[in-house]
Amino acid sequence: MINNFQRAGSISNTHVGREFEEAARLFFAKTGISLGRGFSAPVGFKVKKVHKFDLGSENPPILVECKSYTWTSGGNSPSAKIRGLNEVMLLFSVAPNQYRKILFVLKHLRKNVTLANHFIKTQGHLIGPNVEIWEFDPEKMEGARVF
Repeated sequence: MINNFQRAGSISNTHVGREFEEAARLFFAKTGISLGRGFSAPVGFKVKKVHKFDLGSENPPILVECKSYTWTSGGNSPSAKIRGLNEVMLLFSVAPNQYRKILFVLKHLRKNVTLANHFIKTQGHLIGPNVEIWEFDPEKMEGARVF
């Protein structure tokens, strides 16, 4: 059975996500920042609930959410993926202020525009003041802050 929502050539989207998280962890380790997987921090305005971020640390205080999203094969704006990125912005907005907040995304181009830059252009009004957006190129093992 063909699954149109699974990344071509992958075992599963979950597997792709875990591999991307590990690549992010190794990238930050190379810069001297040691991050743990499944890092828990309280989120919420009045009522707090513990949320497990993909990666994080108390020292230095960092929360990282990783998204290995690609453009849709049909070329449409990937609305479900944009909603997923908006959810990350909501979580970051209700996470403790002392944390550095990083959305770490796969660098994926379509017509010379990355998915991250498309998100920034269309949803930039939802990106909080203390949020960084980084793109990662797994072929070059290079990451760069884009916002």
